Amino acid sequence: MAVPRVAFVTPGSFAIPSPKGSSVERVIEYLAPRLDRRRFEPRIYGRTGRGLSRVGSLGGVRIERFPAADKKAYVRAVGTAMRKFRPTLIQVENRPLYVLRLRRRFPRTKIWLSLQSKTFIGKRYISRSALKRSLAAADRVLVNSHWLRRTVAEMVPEAADKLRVLHLGVDIDRFRPPDDPGSGERRRRLREDRGWTDRTVVLFMGRLIPRKGVHHLLAILPKLAEAHPDVLLVIVGSPFYGSHRDTAYSLRLKRMARAMKRHVLFVPYVPYTKVPDWFLAADIAVVPSKPGEAFGLVNVEAMASGLPVVASRVGGIVEVVEDGETGYLVNPANMEAELLDRIGALIRDPELRSRMGAAGRKRVEEKFTWQRTAEAWMELYERG
Repeated sequence: MAVPRVAFVTPGSFAIPSPKGSSVERVIEYLAPRLDRRRFEPRIYGRTGRGLSRVGSLGGVRIERFPAADKKAYVRAVGTAMRKFRPTLIQVENRPLYVLRLRRRFPRTKIWLSLQSKTFIGKRYISRSALKRSLAAADRVLVNSHWLRRTVAEMVPEAADKLRVLHLGVDIDRFRPPDDPGSGERRRRLREDRGWTDRTVVLFMGRLIPRKGVHHLLAILPKLAEAHPDVLLVIVGSPFYGSHRDTAYSLRLKRMARAMKRHVLFVPYVPYTKVPDWFLAADIAVVPSKPGEAFGLVNVEAMASGLPVVASRVGGIVEVVEDGETGYLVNPANMEAELLDRIGALIRDPELRSRMGAAGRKRVEEKFTWQRTAEAWMELYERG
C-alpha cells in the first residue's frame, strides 16, 4: 500500500537549506526529514538559491526549487510541479493566500495551512474576507502555540474547529549545554578568544526590529552596569535576515549604546550554523519581545544551551519558559524595572543560573525537540 505523499510548500522567501533562512524555512528543514519514511513520503517545494541545484535533497527528502521574485508565478510553478508528485496532502507554510491559489488547482486534495506567526494573517498582508476564505479552503490549520490558536479563533471563529497546536522544537544535538562532554572546553575557548573570561554575558539573539524590544535592554544597561561592572550585553542580529543593512531603529539602538561601549557589543547577523556557539559562550539569554510573539524559537535554543531565559510574559513564550524554574517572565507593563531586577538576580547568583539552565535543558528534552514535533505531526495526520 502506497504511503501518503506530503508536499511542503515554503513561502519562497529563502532557499532550503540556507544559513540565512527565517524560522519558517527552518521548521520544514528540521521537520520533513524526521517524518517516518515507512509512513510518509515528504517532498519540499521552495525557492532557488545561489549554489543550489534546481532539484536537491535534504536528509533524504527531495527538494524542488523555483524562482520566487514573483510570488504568483512561484505558486503556479510549484502547483505545476506538484501535479507530477500527486500529493495526498499539501501543507502551505505561513502564507494563507497560497491556500486559495492551490485549492483552485487541487480541489480534491487535502490542504493544511501551517502558521508560525500572526504576521501574515494581519491586515497589512491579507484582508479579513480573504483570510476567512483561505481558512475555509484549508482542511486543517496548524499553529505553534495555544496563544496563536486563540488569536486565530478570535479573528475567524468559524475556523476554530480546524485549529491544532503543534509546538516547535530545537536540534538538541547542535545546541548543547556547557556541562556536556566537550562543551565546557569549547565554551572556555570561545570566551577566551572573545575576551569574555571575566565578564557575565547577557545575550540577545534576533532581529533588530522594535517588537523584539532591544531598546529596553539598552535603556536599563547603565543601571545594570553600575551594579554589575563586569556585565556585557551582546546583541547578535540585524534588521533583516541574511543582511547587515541598518534601519532607523537599529541606528537608534547604536546611538543608545555609545555611552556604554565597554558594556555592549553589536554582532551583525550571523549564519544559523554559528548560532549555537553564541549561546554556549553566554551566561543569560534575554527575549524582551512585545505582545504578539507566537512562540520564539530563540527561547528553546537558549534553554537547550543550558541558559536561563529572561523573557516577556507575552504570546506563546509563556508556554515555553517556566517562570522561576527555567528563567523569568517579565510583564510588558513594567518591562524595564523587571528586566533590571531579574537579570540582576541572575548575575549575582551563578548557582541560580546553573540550576535554571539545567531545568531549561531538561524541559526542552522532554517537550521541545524536532523529533517530538515530527511525531506530533504524524499523529495529527493519522488521527484524521
